[in-house]
Amino acid sequence: MAQNNSSFSVKLYIYDLSRGMARQLSPVMLGRLLDGIWHTGVVVHGKEFFFGGAGINHCSPCGTMLGDPDSVVDLGSTEVNEDLFMEYLASLAESTYRPYKICPKYVSSFFSFLFTLLVQSGDKYNMFEHNCNTFSNDVAQFLTGRKIPSYITDLPSEILST
Repeated sequence: MAQNNSSFSVKLYIYDLSRGMARQLSPVMLGRLLDGIWHTGVVVHGKEFFFGGAGINHCSPCGTMLGDPDSVVDLGSTEVNEDLFMEYLASLAESTYRPYKICPKYVSSFFSFLFTLLVQSGDKYNMFEHNCNTFSNDVAQFLTGRKIPSYITDLPSEILST
């Protein structure tokens, strides 16, 4: 239900897909230390929104297969009500963040979930250039005018430059 003249909290949930392995293996494999391989979701209106090979999704906060986030960044607040936000997401889902078509039987395990997040899928999702973090950054800017932390958005270019 839409509410008018209200302010809504906006948070960024940050998950390390490597579960700490990036910190251990990156110096040997890349010649530089990476703190993590980041997946992000934006929490607003009581739901966590994220993008992967299956398109734009939402769940209750911490409701993904990744469990609790490794960290949470307070992005501030928004006056964008839930109805307007859902219209915005619907427009993104039809254009910029279309889903990759994947058979549901392959999305049943944690590794399948990671696979849909990590591999280049379909014509929109790209692990290095158009991913969950670019989605979170776009959504954060729409809602608050703020970007997500640069250590997250800069990671793909840092990896590709090694």
